[in-house]
Amino acid sequence: MRVLVTGAQGCVGGWVVKRLLARGIDVLAFDLEADPVRLKLIAEARELAKVRFETGRLEDGARLKALVKDGQVTHIVHLAAVLIPFCQANPAAGSLVNVTGTLNVFEAARDAGRPVRVAYASSAAVWGPADFYEDRPLTEADQPHPATHYGVFKLANEDNARVFHAANGVSSIGLRPWSVYGVGRDAGMTADATLAMRAAALGQEYKMRLTGYMDLQYVEDVAEAFVFSALAGLPGAHVFNLAGEVVDMARLVALIERLRPSAKGRITAEGPQVPVAFRMDDSALRRAFPDLPSTPLEEGTARTIELFERLGREGRIH
Repeated sequence: MRVLVTGAQGCVGGWVVKRLLARGIDVLAFDLEADPVRLKLIAEARELAKVRFETGRLEDGARLKALVKDGQVTHIVHLAAVLIPFCQANPAAGSLVNVTGTLNVFEAARDAGRPVRVAYASSAAVWGPADFYEDRPLTEADQPHPATHYGVFKLANEDNARVFHAANGVSSIGLRPWSVYGVGRDAGMTADATLAMRAAALGQEYKMRLTGYMDLQYVEDVAEAFVFSALAGLPGAHVFNLAGEVVDMARLVALIERLRPSAKGRITAEGPQVPVAFRMDDSALRRAFPDLPSTPLEEGTARTIELFERLGREGRIH
């Protein structure tokens, strides 16, 4: 078994690589970046030595096909993407990565000459603002109404995955996380929750650019969900919500201050509510994978701050 992880140098990608290695699985890591900066924060050198690292772009379909076919890849965890701000400013360029790139991943699976399963990152951004929906957790049966180009691209990927199964027999699972937090999360607007935890750990000030509610999901749980999805024998093209714990940013600041009283007054929040419905029902995913972990927000926040503190003491972050 060999798993190709695209976006392996990202936050979730790094933790997925770490979880696959813990299972003794051969990993091929693919990313634009050659230096696994985030993975180095969470993995030891002996673990990194087991990973084959390849650099390249998702837009290069021929390269992806060669990696999958010639590299004896049997499973793909596809996480690489550009985030909401880039897609809003550069929708055409964003679509080349997020849509064409995903099509290239599925074509590589289709043309491998062996069955290749795909687990891929969709997003809760397929939902529109909360006021578009009834006041209840949304299920996979609810109508997507994305308010960003990024959300539109993710919705297109879900439909393309369905067609790849119907036309070519490629089985896949798409997961819709909301906002992932944990060590390694440093990019994107919703990374501010993690950056606030980092600031508390390092005794720094930080102003989050968002207010209102977010569904926060601990990164190790999210990584496990992608690993479960990739390794599952579930036939078909499936899409599942992935829910965490909904919290108002003012309450998150209070939680950080309670865990680290020295941070009191240093962490603030200003700005808009993210225009994505934040209440999701992920019971379908939990039925499919009843052993998935679900770390409470307080525990995940404490773990994150503690790891940032250790990295700070070791001089690995500043």
